[in-house]
Amino acid sequence: MDAAARIAGAVRPPSKVSALFLTSDISLIEEWARKLQPAIVHLGAAPELLGPGDAASLKRKLPGMLLMRSIPVVDEASITIAHRYEGIADFLLLDSHRETDRQIGALGVIHDWTISRRIVEAVKTPVILAGGLGPENVEDAIRAVRPAGVDSKTKTDQDGSHQKDLDRVRRFEKAAWAATVGLL
Repeated sequence: MDAAARIAGAVRPPSKVSALFLTSDISLIEEWARKLQPAIVHLGAAPELLGPGDAASLKRKLPGMLLMRSIPVVDEASITIAHRYEGIADFLLLDSHRETDRQIGALGVIHDWTISRRIVEAVKTPVILAGGLGPENVEDAIRAVRPAGVDSKTKTDQDGSHQKDLDRVRRFEKAAWAATVGLL
């Protein structure tokens, strides 16, 4: 926690700290968010472990912080889950998910982009697309889904590591910007 607080404290505008919480322990999320003071509190626990009521409670308890909720994209039910966070979450992050996992994402696999596109069209909340996105497919993903933004973890990491490969990050950013030509 001390190291995270030091890192968060060193971030300068216009950059913003986004704190990803994979736990469903609301008290712990609240405590750590108060210590870190991130601009964005990102809830990544599976929806059966942390529901809309929990998210709304956190939003009330953490004024001034934006709330981003990961939504598992697995089937038609994902659209219903996304709708349940309307008016609660400031952002929805659509990501791949395995039913047996307690958190959403970080799998390095894509999901059904047609479901993601339907979510983008169905909700008013800005949608961030994630799930197996890398420099090779982000342009196609943006054109197919039309999200407000994109996110990459696994496909921009160094092989066998959780550290970023800066060349992959640069190529990802370049491809993402290229995809927006004609969409804006």
